[in-house]
Amino acid sequence: MKHLFHTLFLLTTLFCYSQNHELGKVTLQELQEKVCPSDSSAVAAVLFSVGKTSFDYTYGDGFQIITEISTKIKIYKKEGYEYANHSERIYVGGNGSERINVSKAVTYNLVGDKIEKSRLGNDGEFDEKVNKYWNRKKITMPNVKEGSIIEYKITISSPYISNFPDWLFQWEIPVNYSEYTTYIPEYFTYNVHQKGYQKLELSKDGKSRTISYSNPSDGRLENGTLQFNESIVKYMARNIPSLKNESYVNNINNYKTIIVHELSGTRYPNRPYENYSSDWETITKKIYDSENFGPELIKTGYFEKDVDEVLKEITSKEERILALLNYVKSRMNWNEFYSVYCDEGVKKAYQDKKGNTAEINLMLTAMLRYAGIDANPILISTRYNGISLFPSRTSYNSVIVGIESQDSVIMLDATNKFTYPNILPVQDLNWFGRISRKNGSSAEIDLMPKSNSKDIVNIMATINEKGEVSGKIRDQYFDYNAFLFRQANNAISKESYIEKLEKRYQGLEIGEYAVQNSNDLSLPIIENYDFTTTNAVEIIGDKMYVSPFLIFGLTENPFKQEKREYPVDFVYPDQDKFSVSLTIPEGYIVETLPQPKAIAMPDNLASFKYMISNNGRQIQLLYTHDTNQAIISSEYYEELKSFYKEIVEKQTEKIVLKKG
Repeated sequence: MKHLFHTLFLLTTLFCYSQNHELGKVTLQELQEKVCPSDSSAVAAVLFSVGKTSFDYTYGDGFQIITEISTKIKIYKKEGYEYANHSERIYVGGNGSERINVSKAVTYNLVGDKIEKSRLGNDGEFDEKVNKYWNRKKITMPNVKEGSIIEYKITISSPYISNFPDWLFQWEIPVNYSEYTTYIPEYFTYNVHQKGYQKLELSKDGKSRTISYSNPSDGRLENGTLQFNESIVKYMARNIPSLKNESYVNNINNYKTIIVHELSGTRYPNRPYENYSSDWETITKKIYDSENFGPELIKTGYFEKDVDEVLKEITSKEERILALLNYVKSRMNWNEFYSVYCDEGVKKAYQDKKGNTAEINLMLTAMLRYAGIDANPILISTRYNGISLFPSRTSYNSVIVGIESQDSVIMLDATNKFTYPNILPVQDLNWFGRISRKNGSSAEIDLMPKSNSKDIVNIMATINEKGEVSGKIRDQYFDYNAFLFRQANNAISKESYIEKLEKRYQGLEIGEYAVQNSNDLSLPIIENYDFTTTNAVEIIGDKMYVSPFLIFGLTENPFKQEKREYPVDFVYPDQDKFSVSLTIPEGYIVETLPQPKAIAMPDNLASFKYMISNNGRQIQLLYTHDTNQAIISSEYYEELKSFYKEIVEKQTEKIVLKKG
């Protein structure tokens, strides 16, 4: 009897569990739930997401990939409303278009003690043209409130066997259950890659499958069958925590748990095996040999006269490189489309003064070669596209320019008006790219900056008897700090910038302001301005408590998670340097001064030095903070978190003044 009871209990549990993964099975208990049980801070949670990808066959069209996705999401807070929206990208740039169908899309709400259903209408579906290659299908679920449950089914049909969909197991909200099953005919071989840190349950099976089809022949329909073996693989994960986007993350999608399929070969009946699997060198060569890449580099007639004029009095290699970079930047405008391939072609782009990343930077490469400089394109994956972890035809999505010397590479990107040799747009700074040389060879290129970009702040200020601080600030921005300053502020008025600065530092009032070198990219940005603030000093009785960093100190540790599984990405190495000279009010003396301190992280990843002294009414602070590596491994997270804790403690320490 005990054994029978256990069996019945197990069967009942399994039945209930399976019911929870079907659309349309929403319960009062689910709708009444106010907080996510696994994460009380969650704004929403995926109750389940179940998908399958299989192949369908049509005579004449061959195999198509069919993907069905059923998703059920609970909305807990207003901040989670965005998860009631969904979008899918659809490829339309080839001989056939992908298709998408949305069904069973319903929002459930609790009204009194009854469940109210609101179905997705036509006004909640949108088709958006992204560019000539891609469209986007969007849905916005109706009547979404705190407590709602939304669910939908999406079916995607693709004629492109290489466009096998990726399956995302981990979201930025908790996922209770995720399941993905693939049904792959024996004719196709895919390399399967898992990204992320969550462990997946895996089961494999296989079966024989028969597909019936009709063959039009001589005005008649002849029925036929196709029989083949099919490999079935199921991936499952339960109780997957959210992957929270903490400070200093490259692209959070790089670290989510995901399954990726890359076509490695086909073996059709009565035909030899065709190998698609590649290494980095093969992929690079295929791109270079494409009609929309390599041949564009040998076209020169459209620019020769203009380039001859630009270079007519310039002889040194360095000056010729800079002159051509500046010429392309000034003439061309980026159309905000990343690609490794030309769209309209370099000649048309040159005439229109507009192009994608490939057209602009292949154009620059061709000009440099014409000028006698050995330049080659570098294939990269932008931060938006993600880190290229394994060889794939979609690993790269953009192009920059490389000029190799014996021990270094000068990298150029003419799509941004503020770039300079080896100062690239931040989107380009994504680990490694691959230079593709005209002799057919290629090599990995480290894209990450190596030298520290400096931000040097000099402050001379005086504290009056009311605790008001006034003085002058000189702030110098070098390299990437200067690039980001120009990119953010060159197009806005001085008044708008001052307003932005005063808003950033509450209590700051700026008087006279001037900036130098806004347009001379070879020099640092230099700001000079007068300021006053009432937020740097607190008066209690006959004492003043003064922050030596005034209002510019770090008051909060940016690293809050207990553990971190993914790297910390500072984008580029950096040095912050403060020199502060404070004159204290007459009648006051220094009672307490913070102690000097110097700390370094292991392997010299980062360090700071804090020196403070006083001489009569003068207090002098010298502070330097170096981050010596752009990307710091998660292995060092505890040390980094402790390092920033020390910084915050030091920068929030007070000087105590008392009346003498």
